[in-house]
Amino acid sequence: MLSSLSATEVAFVMAAVMQAVLAIVWVLGAWAVGDTRRAALHWATYAALSAVSFTLLTTALRSAEPQPAEGLRAAGNLVGVIALMALQRGVWLFIGRVPTYRFHLIALALVLVASWIGLDPAAGYIRVGINSGVLALLCAGMARDLVRHARDDLHYRWPVLLAIPVLAGGIGFALRGVRAVVWHASVSAEMTTNSALNIGSALSYLVIALAFHATLMALVVARLVAELRRLSRHDGLTGLLNRRAIEEALAEQVQRSRRNGEAFALMMLDVDHFKAINDHHGHAVGDLALKHVAALLRHGVRDVDHLARFGGEEFVVLLPAATPAAALALAERLRESVEGSPPTVQQHVLPLTVSIGLAQWAGDADEPRQLLARADAALYRAKAAGRNRVNQSPLPLGEG
Repeated sequence: MLSSLSATEVAFVMAAVMQAVLAIVWVLGAWAVGDTRRAALHWATYAALSAVSFTLLTTALRSAEPQPAEGLRAAGNLVGVIALMALQRGVWLFIGRVPTYRFHLIALALVLVASWIGLDPAAGYIRVGINSGVLALLCAGMARDLVRHARDDLHYRWPVLLAIPVLAGGIGFALRGVRAVVWHASVSAEMTTNSALNIGSALSYLVIALAFHATLMALVVARLVAELRRLSRHDGLTGLLNRRAIEEALAEQVQRSRRNGEAFALMMLDVDHFKAINDHHGHAVGDLALKHVAALLRHGVRDVDHLARFGGEEFVVLLPAATPAAALALAERLRESVEGSPPTVQQHVLPLTVSIGLAQWAGDADEPRQLLARADAALYRAKAAGRNRVNQSPLPLGEG
């Protein structure tokens, strides 16, 4: 059967098969990657509709009757535009932009009118020109959104690189539209035959469509990598930084303070009588208590502070540029916040308090482990003194 197809028809069939395969890939991807499921299903729809579009265009080329052929071409063009709209909506869902309908509805109306006008073979160039213009605008909008996402969310150094395939597609569609308007007589003849225009368009589409899908897959991979990085640095229960992350932040702060002399403090907090909460109420209530304390601490610290769950019922707060007096005042506010905002569990108030140990950076010779040890010792003294209080560690001898 393939031997009976022209070069243009073979190119169209190749494009249709490629998109059909990629539609299956995106459906499987939607099943495997839950948090991008809606976006992936839209991208699968884009691929599937693109396959349908090329199938209709191939059938049009093989039709011996001009009027049915023009109808098939019009249907193929319309389905192709809807496919690209599905692609754009998938991008919007992925990057968190609220989908809009106005432009898509206007564009569809234009394409429908152009398709009706283009049923006359002599006016086919009008359909090609308007369809290509709409496709170019859709690509331009996606390119803009991808650049913003790469710049603002992914923090790429060269955000435009992510949008290059979409930009290339938009330029290709725009050039095709301009050619249809300027040289409409030759375009009308070429698009109905086995022509270099059709072969070149199909092969260019193959390359650009593959680049589209590569871009989409790069977005998914980038999100997965970012999520893995986030999970490696955050506590699964509270969402706060974990021990590894706060130790890295502390080491970086020590290096920064050694360079510029910036003062900073370290706060270590422990939920009082936490074992009794677990023993009397169960671990589920204990987890709720930890999440409640974490939320109060997150609300109470400054934007520049680093808050972490250090382990068990212990939390650590790194306070950049904090003097001893400022650190003590913040510690007291946090202690009062926890004491004054107990959670309600099964219609019963669960009293919670925290003990807090504070340690101030003592200068260039002070190491992170020493600072942690002093904060821990201050915490131990706060507990030994009756809990629900703040203890501030003195500077080591010879410092201050």
